[in-house]
Amino acid sequence: MKIYQQIIQLKPGSRGFHLITPEVLQALPQISEIKAGICQVFIQHTSASLTINENADPSVRTDFEMYFNKIAPENDPDYTHDDEGADDMPAHLKAALLGSSVTIPIRNGRFATGTWQGIYLCEHRDNARPRNLVVTAWGE
Repeated sequence: MKIYQQIIQLKPGSRGFHLITPEVLQALPQISEIKAGICQVFIQHTSASLTINENADPSVRTDFEMYFNKIAPENDPDYTHDDEGADDMPAHLKAALLGSSVTIPIRNGRFATGTWQGIYLCEHRDNARPRNLVVTAWGE
């Protein structure tokens, strides 16, 4: 079994949902050597998250942002954690709902995703910082 790991630092992006599949593949070209395996992508932050979803129609990204803003609104008077501003606690809630990692099967040296699937970095802060991802791939 082969195991490969790389840490990627993504540049700060705007608030929203950003396709990062190309960056993940570029950071770990050894994926092409794996006939059957798994790739895990983990984000080392609590106010951003990862998900896999529709990668073709940009309106999906807009609708994601709208929906998550409805379920975790800013300036809720019941929040007690707001040290870094009005988007602080909502960012943590959104990250908890979406999750900190995704797992993708590898088949014949490629991600075995569906035709319209891509990996998203979900940036929940208005003033984002660089985001670190740990990408680990293993298999034979």
